Amino acid sequence: MLYKFLRLVTFVLVMALGLVACSNSYSSFADVSEENSSSETFSSSSFVVSSSSSIKFSSSSDASETVSVVALVTDTFEVFAFGSLNIDVVADSFLTKFDYGDVVSVMVPGYDTLDVPVVASYGDVFPGEFFLYVSSGLNYLKLEARYGQMAEVIGLGRGAEFPIEVALQMKEKGGYAEHLGNLNSLAISYSIEAYPELSVADFANFRMVRTTGMGEGRLYRSSSPVDPSIGRNKYADSLAAVAGVKTFVNLANSEEYAESYNGFAQSYYATQNVVYLDVLPGFANTPFKEGFVKGLRYMVEHDGPYLWHCTYGMDRTGYTIAVLEALMGATAEEIKADYAATHKNFYSVSGGRQVALTAKQAELIQAIIVRLMRNAYKVEGVDISDFENADLAAATEKYLLSLGLEQAEIDALRARLK
Repeated sequence: MLYKFLRLVTFVLVMALGLVACSNSYSSFADVSEENSSSETFSSSSFVVSSSSSIKFSSSSDASETVSVVALVTDTFEVFAFGSLNIDVVADSFLTKFDYGDVVSVMVPGYDTLDVPVVASYGDVFPGEFFLYVSSGLNYLKLEARYGQMAEVIGLGRGAEFPIEVALQMKEKGGYAEHLGNLNSLAISYSIEAYPELSVADFANFRMVRTTGMGEGRLYRSSSPVDPSIGRNKYADSLAAVAGVKTFVNLANSEEYAESYNGFAQSYYATQNVVYLDVLPGFANTPFKEGFVKGLRYMVEHDGPYLWHCTYGMDRTGYTIAVLEALMGATAEEIKADYAATHKNFYSVSGGRQVALTAKQAELIQAIIVRLMRNAYKVEGVDISDFENADLAAATEKYLLSLGLEQAEIDALRARLK
């Protein structure tokens, strides 16, 4: 009966959205104070959520200051099968006060608070990013991690008691709108003829990592040297041979799958050390973290030069290379610039020919790696929210220790890459 009552109250609250005005301003969540083991109170200028038997919805004296809603996360098959959190808010009602491209703060009391964009499609965010999926016609919202498990990200285990209250509040009106527009303008070609201004190495997204602290000719990155699906493998394989790469870390494939590619047996790649991780870009989730550690240990155990790749050499490779760059002392600007270089190599193709990215597009792309690293480090208790001024080398050491590497292994990894 209590659960039915809570669902009824939630419906009334959703309808009450129409009474709350919307603006660009935002009042941040207050600190969480635990009064006792059975009650936690969460407050802002616009609402109070209590984990007692009642839910309260209120607004500030100036109702135009914030837009917010209190709802429930219910126990569904999707929570632990796919990691997505279904929030009991009717999507069309939500869209009367929130828009696609807004950034909202989602507070799950007792677990975590995340700032995520409101989007209509999984393709509206890059792999590894967190988002709020809102599809017109559905009677719920979904808090998701693209290619990841949001339930694990926020620490929601199988012993959790449902329903769980959740609060959503406007963080930044239209704060993700430019990113949506940028995504829609990006296109790639699989033909080298579409990139007359690029070198063969750039077309293959093959390059040496040259950021601060990294040794000359120690670490490389590229698109897949064996997967023919994007038309770059033979170039990447040949360039790896010229560079004398001895150890490859394959983020994308199992060994069996990689060996099934046409031409694998004849590749330079097939003659060298290779570790196959076969992970998705769920950077804050256990499968990726375990695979990442496996790859790092393989580096420690084998001689370089080293090359990390996935399929494009963009998402999984982009993240792992950024972490290694940070560990070795790269600056925030170096990390962002190297991450964006991959996108400059691939995008943006219009009418069968690449058109250079604008400065604004490059800036928006650089922001992606900052979000990915902030989110993944945060899950491990490492704060790099002030990315530009953080001690990224020290933070990354803490992050890798949290993932399970020993200090001696980190020291050996640094020695390999100097």
